Amino acid sequence: MSINRREFLKGLTLAGGSLLFFPACKGNISFWRVLTEEEASLLTAITEQIIPADEDPGATDAGVVNFIDKQLSGFYSGLKDSYRNGLEAFQDYCRKKTGANFEALAWDVQTGLLKDLEANRIDHPYWEENTASRFFSMIRNHTMQGFYGSPRHGGNKNYVSYKMMRIDYPHVIGRNIYTPRSETLNIYQP
Repeated sequence: MSINRREFLKGLTLAGGSLLFFPACKGNISFWRVLTEEEASLLTAITEQIIPADEDPGATDAGVVNFIDKQLSGFYSGLKDSYRNGLEAFQDYCRKKTGANFEALAWDVQTGLLKDLEANRIDHPYWEENTASRFFSMIRNHTMQGFYGSPRHGGNKNYVSYKMMRIDYPHVIGRNIYTPRSETLNIYQP
């Protein structure tokens, strides 16, 4: 059987292109890069407790979980296991203590459970080697970064925190419009 180079390349291209469709056939395409749907749901409830919506948008409106997920696929990739194992251990604790997932609990109960997490008052084998307070601090810090940081990193959707604080958001990345202090004090005026 004789095959020329053109037919070989055409067949190779078709075969390679069809392989790209196999992941779509599984049917479980997720919006998240690293997090599972369950982890994202739990993390959304935790971050909303840290920065709740009131008259201003909260963590959910700012896309904080999207920020964390995006960073876990890049800059924070070394923290994937910390998030995965910590979220699982915290959810297990919530189920044992209340009989329900954290997301399904009333606001005040969620607050109490997060206070337990922050104060290292959680009983779970995972927390024997990893402190619960360190895990809580990590989530709190990443929540703040996602809420107050630049939208280009995956959080602060629609500049919600900049609007809330009534500050001018950068028109050029890294540069806010402001009046230099020397102009307001008239230092260079005779």
